[in-house]
Amino acid sequence: MFNNVPTLTHEQQQKAADKIHELMAQGISSGEAIMIVANEIREAEAKKQAAQSEAEQ
Repeated sequence: MFNNVPTLTHEQQQKAADKIHELMAQGISSGEAIMIVANEIREAEAKKQAAQSEAEQ
């Protein structure tokens, strides 16, 4: 169910929660805000892994 979700530190979790609250304050639904932040985290993790793969080659 959570195959694409990287493990986050407490600080990263707090930043994600803050971002979700900011989006909700702008009128975005909680579900959509969570989806936006989760996608941002996945993209950042994919870029990080791609950079690591390139560095190893």
